[in-house]
Amino acid sequence: MEAKMKSSVTAFMKKHQLLTKGATVLVGVSGGPDSMALLHFLCSIRKEWELRLIAISIDHQLRDTESEADLGYVSKMCDRWNVTFIGTSLDVPSYKQEKQVGTQIAARQMRYGFFAEQMEKYEADYLALGHHGDDQVETMLMGLVRSANSSDFSGIPVKRDFVTGCIIRPLLGVTKKEINTYLEASEIIPRIDPTNNETIYTRNFFRKKTIPLLKEKNSNIHTTVQHLSETLGEDEQYLRAQAGKVFNEIVELDEEGTLAAFEIDVFQAQHSALQRRIFHLILNYLYNRLPKDLSYVHEEQFFALLQSDKGNVQIDFPAHLKLEKVYGKLIFNFLPEEAPPSFHKTLEVPGRVDFPDGSTVTAFYNNTYYGQDKHSYFCNKEEIALPLHIRTRLAGDRMHWKGLEGSKKLKDIFIDAKVPKKDRAKWPILTDNNGEILWLIGLKKGQPDSQKSNTSYIQIIYEKGDM
Repeated sequence: MEAKMKSSVTAFMKKHQLLTKGATVLVGVSGGPDSMALLHFLCSIRKEWELRLIAISIDHQLRDTESEADLGYVSKMCDRWNVTFIGTSLDVPSYKQEKQVGTQIAARQMRYGFFAEQMEKYEADYLALGHHGDDQVETMLMGLVRSANSSDFSGIPVKRDFVTGCIIRPLLGVTKKEINTYLEASEIIPRIDPTNNETIYTRNFFRKKTIPLLKEKNSNIHTTVQHLSETLGEDEQYLRAQAGKVFNEIVELDEEGTLAAFEIDVFQAQHSALQRRIFHLILNYLYNRLPKDLSYVHEEQFFALLQSDKGNVQIDFPAHLKLEKVYGKLIFNFLPEEAPPSFHKTLEVPGRVDFPDGSTVTAFYNNTYYGQDKHSYFCNKEEIALPLHIRTRLAGDRMHWKGLEGSKKLKDIFIDAKVPKKDRAKWPILTDNNGEILWLIGLKKGQPDSQKSNTSYIQIIYEKGDM
């Protein structure tokens, strides 16, 4: 049976072109049955494929000492199998509280963040994960129960781009039963997470209650569903690409990311499959994060608004987004919030500026350069035009720094740094008397046009309040 599964997985990998010879492969290993079977399988083909294997194991700090013991187990097995081991502990409970997200989402975000760091560090070609055929069935069933959107039925991808390479899932072609048989034949005793048996979790409910019934009717259901997942995924990829092209042609967008609009007759001339996807592209553009209370009901309201005979009507979406039909045009726009007060203050050297939130900026001359951190800024006094100014953002603001060709909009810097829109208008900006942006305080340092040496320095220190 061990040889049978190895043959099945190898054929599946070759069909989907999941590996190349000489590749560096990171393997996500929890110590559970699936990941241990995957690691053992990859070890068995390591010589033939000339693979460099690195096992990545993560303690999410969710099961007290048990998860620590999982790390120790994986480390011991990697030592036995001569595999490089990377283990880490991630504070998921604190992250969950900070981001106000569920446990599974928090764990996934932190886990994939760490995977991404290791992919870059080792310049890896692949990240191999142990999802199997039964996982695919569960995912498709969960999509059926939770969603009315066809794009949610493409399931777990066999292969997708990730950082320096791809995520691959070589076990999607085999079942949990085949994996357990493989482990027994290989004399591997994996770690077992007791929460996998608790049916209060939706996925476990399908695993324990629903899938066994399906297998009574079709013992090969995992193969059927995997084929369905692949064909739906290919169809969805094509439709999204086509929708993206039409989106770029017919949807008008503002630079601030708060408004989108289109001519209704032009939109309705598109195929309905593209209309739905363009609608979702607009929502993804406008929302920094899709609201939890956004559902297919809003999609129905959107299409009902398009079909309405009334000339000027509007409906409200979550998070203050308004849809308005005006003279043959549909406009998505956020309701205006009260604009935070702007400010402009002169910063004398030496001198200090205080802000209402308790933040302060202090400037003084210094004959020694000590280096800079996030909350301090140094420059030669001959490089800049005094006096200095601290102000809020103005339309068209741009800045440049060493290594950047040309300049960059402040708006794009804020977006790259994921600064919430509500904070951007009140963010303090340091400029010289010519208006050149020297420091987007606490976020990005600029580069003066002129470069001097052997002069005294101006040091500026920012102390954070409640911003």
